[in-house]
Amino acid sequence: MPMKESSLSRRLYPALLSLALPAAMAAESPGYGPELEGFDYPHPVRYFTLESQGQALKMAYMDVQPAEPNGHTLVLLHGKNFCAATWEGSIAALTKAGYRVVAPDQIGFCKSSKPQHYQYSFQQLAANTRELLESIGLERYSLMGHSMGGMLATRFALLYPGQLERLILVNPIGLEDWKALGVPYRTVDQWYARELRTSAEGIRNYQLGTYYAGQWRPEFDRWVEMQAGLFQGRGKERVAWNSALTYDMIYTQPVYYEFEQLKVPTLLLIGEKDNTAIGKDAAPAELRPRLGDYPRLSREAAGRIPRATLQTFADLGHSPQIQAPERFHEALLQQLAKPAE
Repeated sequence: MPMKESSLSRRLYPALLSLALPAAMAAESPGYGPELEGFDYPHPVRYFTLESQGQALKMAYMDVQPAEPNGHTLVLLHGKNFCAATWEGSIAALTKAGYRVVAPDQIGFCKSSKPQHYQYSFQQLAANTRELLESIGLERYSLMGHSMGGMLATRFALLYPGQLERLILVNPIGLEDWKALGVPYRTVDQWYARELRTSAEGIRNYQLGTYYAGQWRPEFDRWVEMQAGLFQGRGKERVAWNSALTYDMIYTQPVYYEFEQLKVPTLLLIGEKDNTAIGKDAAPAELRPRLGDYPRLSREAAGRIPRATLQTFADLGHSPQIQAPERFHEALLQQLAKPAE
């Protein structure tokens, strides 16, 4: 039976992570523009203009065609602290296997518009995404969402099941309802103040422990710089404001209670070293160890989703597609090769 982590070790862990990082890694990232100007994506970025909530907004996306098409398309939805670019390895593996891949940046994120006033909801983001996909002629596709993108993908599948061949959830957040469990509510203003303090060092320390299960490699620095650069460059206040609004969306709009209503074949790919939970840092000390228990939460979710398949990676964290891309994509492609049940 594994030993329980002591309260002392939990308090020391962030400090030990920081000490373990080379001094060169503590440097701040360059500042990018409010729409990630100055940061290059792995493929050409296109823009879809849409009218939403009385505003003309633009939604960035990559549409990558395979050399030898197999007739199927995957749409990839990024997480809260991620962008379409962080799907770089998945795009390469999937297009090599014959899949067309479309990877958008949601409104409020990365290279897409960041409105000053916007009522964020997963329904709205799903509608925006569907409108984009219709504009490029897509009617039928599989949807893969990571982290917050898993919550969005779940909402999309509930709203538009007829569009989907499969639903794929990669370490989705929202497998529990944090507010119902007792995680305190933060106002948008409180989230905003918190986001203004975002730094590369803080991002790196968090990612090391949660995203990569304590296993850091130099190539992960690119994604730290991407996220931190948004919060340190021109327009950082607008970036932080939209980030605060989307944190409020995540906390207040659970998909947790609707898993039984999913109608499409669903694959869960879960790194079991993950312990992500929104607002955990503000939760009572006695509650924190029970939050983000992905080995338990993923099995409970798979048991509630009618047509679910669960595949786990015991030694991987929140971002298995980045931490161990060869293993992750081998498992993903094997599952995609099976008939959807």
